[in-house]
Amino acid sequence: MKISCTLGLLAVAVLTLNGCATQLKTLPLQPVLAQSTPAPDVELYFGSQEHRAVKSQIAIGDESARIGRLKDGAEASCNAALSEALQKLRSYARDHHGNAVINIKTNFHGTQTASSSDFTCGVSTSAAALHVSGDVVVLEAK
Repeated sequence: MKISCTLGLLAVAVLTLNGCATQLKTLPLQPVLAQSTPAPDVELYFGSQEHRAVKSQIAIGDESARIGRLKDGAEASCNAALSEALQKLRSYARDHHGNAVINIKTNFHGTQTASSSDFTCGVSTSAAALHVSGDVVVLEAK
């Protein structure tokens, strides 16, 4: 009797925790970039996107974002997390007198994406999170 009760409780615990796992998502950048307010003072270039010549390299910017999961679902939550992380990255570039961040990569727990069209995000039943990094630079004038 004790064994069957114990196995029953263990089964309930496993099934409950199974829904708590974080899922790795690869999502398109375009919806996030289309919704974000353009910041002409700090341009963003993802992966190997072409950009003007680099006048000087300043630093490597690293920023993370973790937000509570939105009612709109996993994709909306990841998009909001990326938007927040990019705002932080732009702010870091401004503070260090950069006018662009190039070679932007997204990362979640070791899974990195260096793409000009997609990003990586981790999402669970409670939150969405990711890490962005890139080279803060001064580009030649337009």
